[in-house]
Amino acid sequence: MAGRSDDDEAFRGFPAAALEFFDDLEADNTKEWFHAHRDVYDRAVKAPMAALVQELEPEFGPMTLSRPNRDVRFARGRGPYKLEVYARSRRHDGAGWYVQLMADGLFAGGGIYMPDREQLARLRAAIADDRTGAELVDVVAGLEADGVELMRDGALRTAPRGWPADHPRIELLRLVHLAGGRRFPVRRWLHTAAARDRVVETWRSLQPLVDWIGANV
Repeated sequence: MAGRSDDDEAFRGFPAAALEFFDDLEADNTKEWFHAHRDVYDRAVKAPMAALVQELEPEFGPMTLSRPNRDVRFARGRGPYKLEVYARSRRHDGAGWYVQLMADGLFAGGGIYMPDREQLARLRAAIADDRTGAELVDVVAGLEADGVELMRDGALRTAPRGWPADHPRIELLRLVHLAGGRRFPVRRWLHTAAARDRVVETWRSLQPLVDWIGANV
């Protein structure tokens, strides 16, 4: 943008005003309140996330920044505005990166989330295969050793159709996503450029999982 230097656009962390914005929005999630405070959203929420994305893209590829409004057709009983801001990327194989800021902290993750039917079938076939499945077990063990949690929300209670319940990797076969991440509570570093380092460290830890997905899904 004309009149701005590179330093002006550098990521310096998420200000406390961003977290306060989401707290206040939760209390009054209306079009009137949001538009009255749109300048705070643009300055304290959107701009820092956009600056963070700009610094991450050279290593991790193009990302898309979320819009503040929800599609209320699919969010009945919830307010028209999201209580978070996030950025994500998705490659042709469905895998990608994700970073989200909420009032209670930061989340950074990666992998494949909500794969389509064909992707899920290929994913389960690769998990079941003795060679590629064993590779994934090693990848997951490495993630857990690094403090990265595998996403298990939505996992099936029983074996997926067509797979035996006693399969040695049944816990992985029951997953509906193959993704992981780290949740960071609010700490002083969140308001500094060190927040970028937490995201980068997490995504680099997840690189073996993303690579496995790229090779097998």
